[in-house]
Amino acid sequence: MSERQYQVPGISCEHCVRAITNELSEIDGVEVVSVSIPDKLVTIQQHADVTDTSVIAGISEAGFDETIVVA
Repeated sequence: MSERQYQVPGISCEHCVRAITNELSEIDGVEVVSVSIPDKLVTIQQHADVTDTSVIAGISEAGFDETIVVA
């Protein structure tokens, strides 16, 4: 399992956290989702077959247009 981080500038509240967590939890292979409001950072623990494209699409489905892959 590996960890990836994504910067999402639009994160501002607990509603944002729930929306992102719900969408990313639906992706096969995503095991843990953590969202930091102050850092505007999404961290996921995932299996190797999860792509950045699918994670970014999930974040977009949650209502966030801008996502930057950090690590």
